[in-house]
This record gives sequence, structure tokens and C-alpha cells, in this order.
Amino acid sequence: MNTFIKRVYIVYVLLIILTLRIMWRIIFLQYFADIKMSDTDISFRQEEIEATRGSVLAMDGRPLSASVPYFQIRMDCVVPIDSLFNNNIDALSRELSLFFNDKGAAEYKRELVTARREGKRYKTVGNRLVDYSEMLQIRKFPIFKEGVNRGGIITEQRNRRNNPYGRLAYRTIGFINNEGVGVGIEKSYDYYLKGIPGRQTVQRMLGGEWVPVIGEELVLPNDGMDVQTTLSIEIQEAAENALREQLSKSDVFEGATVIVMEVKTGAIRAIANMKKGEGGTFDESYNYAVAHATEPGSTFKLATLVALLEDGFVTLDTRVDAGNGKWAYSTTNFTDVRAGGYGNISVLEAFEKSSNVAFAKLAVEHYANNEKSYVNRIMNMKINERFNLDLPGEARAAVYMPGDPMWSRLSLPMMSIGYFSLLTPLHTLTFYNAIANNGKMMKPYFVENLQKNGVIVKEFGPQEVSGSVCSKKTIEQVHRALRGVVEHGTAKPLDNPNYKISGKTGTAQIAFDGRYKDAQGNKKHQASFAGFFPSDNPEYSAIVVLYTNKTSGNFYGGAWAAPVFKLVADKIYSVSPHWNEPVKAEEREEYPEVLAGAGSSVRAVLPRLKTSFRSVAQGEWLRRDSTGKALVSYQAVPNDSVPDVINMGLKDALYLLENRGFRVQFKGKGRVTLQNPLPGTYLPKNGVIDLQLSEFYVVK
Repeated sequence: MNTFIKRVYIVYVLLIILTLRIMWRIIFLQYFADIKMSDTDISFRQEEIEATRGSVLAMDGRPLSASVPYFQIRMDCVVPIDSLFNNNIDALSRELSLFFNDKGAAEYKRELVTARREGKRYKTVGNRLVDYSEMLQIRKFPIFKEGVNRGGIITEQRNRRNNPYGRLAYRTIGFINNEGVGVGIEKSYDYYLKGIPGRQTVQRMLGGEWVPVIGEELVLPNDGMDVQTTLSIEIQEAAENALREQLSKSDVFEGATVIVMEVKTGAIRAIANMKKGEGGTFDESYNYAVAHATEPGSTFKLATLVALLEDGFVTLDTRVDAGNGKWAYSTTNFTDVRAGGYGNISVLEAFEKSSNVAFAKLAVEHYANNEKSYVNRIMNMKINERFNLDLPGEARAAVYMPGDPMWSRLSLPMMSIGYFSLLTPLHTLTFYNAIANNGKMMKPYFVENLQKNGVIVKEFGPQEVSGSVCSKKTIEQVHRALRGVVEHGTAKPLDNPNYKISGKTGTAQIAFDGRYKDAQGNKKHQASFAGFFPSDNPEYSAIVVLYTNKTSGNFYGGAWAAPVFKLVADKIYSVSPHWNEPVKAEEREEYPEVLAGAGSSVRAVLPRLKTSFRSVAQGEWLRRDSTGKALVSYQAVPNDSVPDVINMGLKDALYLLENRGFRVQFKGKGRVTLQNPLPGTYLPKNGVIDLQLSEFYVVK
């Protein structure tokens, strides 16, 4: 008995000691222990559920950038019953191998059999995400076609950014990379686009896979908003196609930009930027339109003309002596393109011909004793306004003032012709748009509204920058001058009887390495054209700027930038029939297209055709007049000037040009649609003329 009691006592004591040890261990772990756990020790965690990123939309609601669902394929290898798995694993492995093309069927079988033996319920299948149609195809594979509960297939949605129109407006639409660095609208509106992610509890399974825990709290994501832009897909396509076509004509170009703005609102309907890459191809990789500030060149003469008119110093009929095309002032010679100069001309003619000598002289004559008044007038036009755009990377415009360290005696005449100031193409266009809009300057903008499920949440719209950049009287005069550039001046090839274009050509040398010319005499140029249309009631304004690498040749806005402007404007006109009455088909048939060229050939052929040409001239060389209803003789030009061979066949063009002692280079086939230098330009004997041939007829 005593022995039994002793044994019970010993057991009792041991139980008390064990209980105390357990209690102490609990207390120690709870309050005193410093426990370090690795990721492999964690069985549960909170996982983020991705929100669907909002779309970037065109002005008509079509998506320019959208989140497209892709799927990760996994397999619960435990779910299929033995007979289903064993009888179909070979067929499933073959299908997966053929579909993903990443490993053989035998390796797929070995991995899936091993995963089933180890009890893996979240086995990743394949080497990539699949799209929706591919996911449906995989669901029809052996075993998988039995569904989730019997076949064990698991599909997890992942969203990827997709641009349905490829690289269209890519730099403007932008992107966000994996590091969170971005550009364009995707960057500017990231806060609204990305939405708010949800969260869920997941558990680590055998094999290291994480799966959602059923029954735990689930917070659904709040998807992002859609951003509707001002961009027109059709106008954007026209701008990009026109740029690519023009850039393909010479290897010297470094990049280019086109911007199209709606006059009344400031909405940007197209913004194309092309930069040459390593392979010589052009792509939307740099935003020249917004981020590239350079000396604008002769497009700035519009601001000088406005200043002169506003201050009452000149009218369009005021005479100015452009002399022999050369004018020495301070340490610089100001020159004009035309050899021999323009002589005594009106201010209107000086603007139409883009005379550097005339405008530099006018600036010195009227502002040399009060340079600050000229610069103040320019500043009052808001030409250097900071817009705080929807897009990141906006470059600052710079208009220098007397008293700045850089200011010198040359600054005034240089600024008057487009140097000694820095403007982006968007700044120049916004000023021209204000002139088109009767003086009212509108802020350029790229986004119309924010939407959620098609409902507008926040709306943006036109914003006025300036009440008027100048008086109504001045607006009327500069409208006349801008129209004159196209009717009679440096942009004459743009003139179109169907609708009227107004604008100004611009040519400037670009400074590099602190100078305009290197030791070999090579220079960089930018050729530009800024304007609006239709002239009588402007709906759109646009600017084209092309930038060259170093070259020994010359590039002019009228020859290189203006044709791009015309292609874009023609596209817009073609979808805007309300601008003019449609051309009657029978009228086009009565006056067929006739190539310019030798008069004897034309007069020999026309009698055999049923035409309604009211007159055919007897001259040696013929062309159609501006109405298109008569064949007239070419106006004689001096032997040292370039004849007009637009719309001629190559044979006639070569005969006419080479007989005058010029050398000819040409590209393309068909009739002459572009010549450089322009007609009427002085060119010495053996000078080179570049011709571009195409199948279409140039309306003149």
C-alpha cells in the first residue's frame, strides 16, 4: 500500500512539474522570447489583388491603351481520379508540349506525375501567360476539359497593357514600366488609371505554392478610371503617315513632329513625334512637340509683324528696301535666299517672301532706340507662356530681355527673324492658333474627361490663356499676310482651290556645340510650316517641324515641311465635306488631268480627246492655270532661276532643266510633285535640283 501511494505521489509531482514547465514556456514565448521567422516558416499572408487599370481612349471612345486579361495556367494535381489521370496524362503532356513549345511531352509527364505524387495542388503549367482565346483552347485539353472540380485546371487572371493601334501616338499615350517610371498620359494620370487594389489571405501549400484561403475576408479591388483624350485616330494616322513618307525621302533627317489643334478649343487632335533610331527607322521615342525648344526661325516673323502693326509703325503697304539681299549690321551679314535680293518691296511682300533683310531692317529702324518695347510687345502676346500641360516634360520657352547677360546689339534684329529666342513647336502653334482664333489664345490640352463605367466623373475643357494677343485690325491684316504666303509666297505649292490654307514657312539653323557650323562647314537645320485652315473660318491649326543632322546642304520649310502640312490638311478636308460643296464628277471628267510639259505634244493629243478646255496656248511649254480649265504658257523666268516643273513628266522636266545648265537628281516614279530649290530660286550653273516623283497630281 505504501509503495502504491509513493508511486501515485511521484506521478503527481511529475505532472505538476510538467504543467509548470509548459506554463513557463508559454509565458516565455509570449513575453520574453525574441523569435525570428523566415519566409519558409510563414503559412499565411495577406496578398494584393490587382485592380484593372483604366483605359486611355480616343476622342470618340475607341481604346488607345487598355488592360487586356491574360491567364496563368495551374493544375490541382490531386483532384483528378486515378483512372482519369492515368489514362490521359500522356495525351495532356503532348498537347502542353505542342502548345507552349518549351519542353518535351515526356518532361511534362514526369513533372505532373511527380507533382501528383507529392500532393501539389497549385502546379504552374507552361512558360508564359496566355490570352483569353488561348485559355479557352487549353480548357479543351485532355483532363482539363473535365473542369475545375474534376480536371483540376486553375486559371488566374493577370492584366497586361495593350495598345490596339500599335505605335500610334505611343509617346503621347505613354507607359509605366516595372519600376514605376513612365511618360505620357499613362504617367500623368496614373493616380486615376491604376485604381485601388484589393486584398485576400493566402496559405502556403506543399511545394511552396500560395492559394487563397476560403472563408477568410476578401476585399475586392476598385478598378481604375478611363481617361478620354482629345486625340483623333484618323488625324493622328494622317499625321504619322505624312511624316514617315517625307522622312523617307532623305537620310539627313534626325526627327520631326506634327501637331494639329482645334482652333476654337485648343484641343490637340494629333501629335506625332518621329525620332531616328539605331537601325535608321523612325519611331515615337522622343516628344519633340512638347520637350524640344529651339530657335524657331522665320515662323517667328509673324510675331514681329504683329508688333510692328500694333505699334503703328507700318501697314502691309509700307515700303521697305530689301536691297540686293545682303545687309551688314554690327558683326553679322543678314541675307535673303534670292540672289540679287528683292529690292524695294512692301511689308506684305517681305512677309510673303520671308525676307530676312527686310524684317531685320524694320526691327532696327523702329525699335533700336527702345528695344525693351519690342520685347515687351512679344511678351504681351503670351508666346512664351508656360502651359502646365497634361503631359510631363514640358520645356520652357525663353524670350530674352535687354539687360540679360546674353543681350547684345545683334539681339534685336536676330530675334525679329526667329533667332535669340527658344520655343517648342507647341508654343509656336499655340500663337498661330490664337491668330486663327481672332486673337484669343487657348491653352493646348490633351484630356477631355475621366470616366468610370462610361459615366463621366470629371470633365476638362477649353481654357483661355489670353483675351486677345492683338487688336482686331491687326488680326485682319496678318490673316491677309498669312494667306498671301500661300497664294504668292514661299508656300505657294500648298494652294488648293478646294479649300484655303494660311500659314508661314520657317527655316532656321540649329546651334550645336555652341555654334551653327562645324569646321567642315556642316550645319543643322529645322524646316517648318505653321498655319491654319480653312482660311476664311479656321477650324484647325497645325505645325510641322523637321530636324536634320549635320549636312552641307540647305533645307527649306516650303520644300520639306509644307508638303507634310498639305497631306494632313487634305486628309482632314476629305472627311469634312461641309467646308465646301462637293466637286461634281462630270466636271472632273470634262477637264482631265494633263501633265505639264512640251506644248507640241499636248496640242497633238488633245484633239483626239473629248475635253472642254476653253483654251490651249501656243507656247513651247504648257501648264494648267489655277482654275484647271485652261492650258496656258509657262511664264518666262531668267536663265539663272529655277523653272517650275511641277506636274511634268520626268522626260520634259529633265529636258527643260538640263538645257538651262542645271544638274538633276530624282526619286520615285510618275510626275514631279516636289522640287528643291523652289521655282524662281536663284541657282548657278551646274547647281543640283532634287525632284520627287509620284503618281498623284499636284493641284496648283
